[in-house]
Amino acid sequence: MTVRVRIAPSPTGDPHVGTAYMALYNLIFARHFQGKFILRIEDTDQKRSKPEYEENIFKALNWCGIHWDEGPDVGGEFGPYRQSERSDIYRKYCDILIEKGHAYRCFATAQELADMRQMRAKMGQKSGYDRRYRNLSEEELKARMDRKESFVVRLKVPLKGECVFQDEVKGRITTPWADVDDQVLLKSDGFPTYHLANVVDDYLMKISHVIRGDEWMSSTPKHILLYECFGWEPPKFVHMPLLFGTDGKKLSKRRNPTSIFFYRDSGYLPEAFLNFMSLMGFSMPDEKEIYSVDEIIKAFDVKRIGTSAAVFDVKKLDWLNQHYLINSISVDQLWPSIQNWGFNEDFMKKLMPLCHTRIKTFGEFIELCGFLFMNHLPLTEELLCPKSKPPELICAIIQTLIWHLEQNDDWSRDNFFNASKEVATLLEVNHKKVIMPVLFASLTGKHTGPPLFDSAVLLGKDRTRARLLKAMEFLGGLSNKKMQLLQKCWENKDFQKFINP
Repeated sequence: MTVRVRIAPSPTGDPHVGTAYMALYNLIFARHFQGKFILRIEDTDQKRSKPEYEENIFKALNWCGIHWDEGPDVGGEFGPYRQSERSDIYRKYCDILIEKGHAYRCFATAQELADMRQMRAKMGQKSGYDRRYRNLSEEELKARMDRKESFVVRLKVPLKGECVFQDEVKGRITTPWADVDDQVLLKSDGFPTYHLANVVDDYLMKISHVIRGDEWMSSTPKHILLYECFGWEPPKFVHMPLLFGTDGKKLSKRRNPTSIFFYRDSGYLPEAFLNFMSLMGFSMPDEKEIYSVDEIIKAFDVKRIGTSAAVFDVKKLDWLNQHYLINSISVDQLWPSIQNWGFNEDFMKKLMPLCHTRIKTFGEFIELCGFLFMNHLPLTEELLCPKSKPPELICAIIQTLIWHLEQNDDWSRDNFFNASKEVATLLEVNHKKVIMPVLFASLTGKHTGPPLFDSAVLLGKDRTRARLLKAMEFLGGLSNKKMQLLQKCWENKDFQKFINP
């Protein structure tokens, strides 16, 4: 059997460290068994998918030193490798499922689904679809189709029995079919959901092993069922440990810097980053922690993959990076390497106009602009809480600003400024006396410096966001209850309940 593995990231946001984690282990597996590693783009979410996000996936993985044998940018015999270019294929196989009686058209409206959720919640039942359109008569089905009513296609999950499969890491897994809902396979816009596209693509691309995170374990029964419905042999499944932060919670961009670009732009070496990622789910036979990708490829054994969550501890990454910095960069190459990272000509051309009229001597340059080249700012509560404003309010300001910037993923100078003005209005605080000092302190560790919003552009979205999160963390953050209240206030654009509880 020829080993063929894949990763299938969605171009709907920043390139996540989890993508690098899965890509690395798929690459290791493929190289160990002299197989092929495929990159497939799952861009069926037409509202959120963007070409620039796809390009960022390529850039981020290439920075890591991860390269693939087949993909949308390099081609291959099993293309196309973008799901948006394979729509006709999915509709064909969806029709096959309907014809065989393994799937059905569901005409439930958004209001019906909302009523279902509300009713099930009142009855103390798990949220889900009640299968009301599963057994329509031929006459009613034809009438609805003639009226051109909108529908999705759902999988007919067995009502009794259980799904049993063998995971290469976890062993025998059993799931009662009663715990699995009738999954949507084809959306009303004609695009497939992850579940249908994933199975069809994996079969047609001859994927032999599906290596993915534990979060997909609950979806595997649906995928196994689809393989059975089509009469196909499923691949082998390897579910990797989830990435957790040092706080014991699943790694999340709400609390942690999760963009690969954050680590690139913060001055980490790709070799150290890959070594660190490989420690997340695997232990070398001799418990060695510093090794090359070639070494782990040679020593790889699926039996050494862990079963418990992996801790993404940046302190370990710092330790590894220092080792690589000392041992792979000579003294003669240190300054050129630092120059290439942060003091390159392109960056300096953008910075010089911001400091040209703000320094009296060259010696004041670092004093003014040093924050752009630092990873750890000297924060204090006095800096972050102007006019003795309570930390809880400052955290609410920062979090609301992040939500505002994320809603259109626009961190440009003008949008950042406009967002800060709107947040000041929403939370009824003075923009100049509260918002600006908070942002200056969060991003620079000071209350003065080069133009703030231009500086944020130079820092980049990922480091800017990380600094805002770090400021919130420094102040103690918000309780779950307060965060939920703030979220509702943001959704309604009415913060009175937060301001005046």
